[in-house]
Amino acid sequence: MPLIHKPLKLQQSKRFLLAIDSDGCVFDTMEVKHKECFCPVTIRHFRLQAASRYARDAWEFVNLYSRLRGTNRFPALIAVMDLLRDRAEVQHRNIVPPVLNELRKWIRTESKLGNPALRMAASGSEELTDVLKWSEEVNRAVDAMVHGVPPFPQVHACLEKAAGLADMMVASSTPRSALQREWTEHGLARFVQVIAGQETGSKTEQLTNAAAAQYAPDCMLMIGDAFGDYKAARNVGACFYPILPGDEESSWERLLTDALDLFVAGQYRGPYEEARIRELRAVLPNNPPWD
Repeated sequence: MPLIHKPLKLQQSKRFLLAIDSDGCVFDTMEVKHKECFCPVTIRHFRLQAASRYARDAWEFVNLYSRLRGTNRFPALIAVMDLLRDRAEVQHRNIVPPVLNELRKWIRTESKLGNPALRMAASGSEELTDVLKWSEEVNRAVDAMVHGVPPFPQVHACLEKAAGLADMMVASSTPRSALQREWTEHGLARFVQVIAGQETGSKTEQLTNAAAAQYAPDCMLMIGDAFGDYKAARNVGACFYPILPGDEESSWERLLTDALDLFVAGQYRGPYEEARIRELRAVLPNNPPWD
């Protein structure tokens, strides 16, 4: 089946908008992508084999089990290396993870944190060229590994119900080609008007550029599994509904039977939304368990 190339400018047709994250939110792909693809590639590429146990701890904490969950791969790489350099066990083994100063500078000046923008910036920079090779290797590993992972139960039912109530878009830090493949493979692409990935900017930029000017703030709902999704929602004034890591099925069930109805009735903001955000804080800590 050919990929569906959705435009990045959403044409409003309904009063409400749902913006939906993908990895770990719609699809149970976070664990397999990070544990079987990102982490092994990172250990191999940056020659961290002698600290593999601690590299795995850091990678999984940053990308799966902390408030940084869901962040773009390039800031995540820096966060992992920073945690490793500070860990006593790594220091005792005389392992020095890279500082990645040029990558830090690039992140400060570039919002479209994807391979196309990095490729343009990498000319003449050995460090950025090396990071680009790492990122391309990650993509190859994901393409080879991640297939046939269905949406969480109740996702189809939620999107079918929402289709009669709201316009919908994907807002994600995953490469757009992977999003298009996954949403098409599982019959979900037909529900959304826009599929926005990392090449189109941060999630805040995706929401702003695709849709925010067309909808009242209380008529936009961001659905995500991480605090990056929450921050993007707040940056454009939208409501936020969390899919709780480790409790995804119940989260989608509650969205289907409860939260979506409250949202379209104008009764979502306030105590109900605040309770959902407290639940997300409870499962995603700031500090690693070894700190």
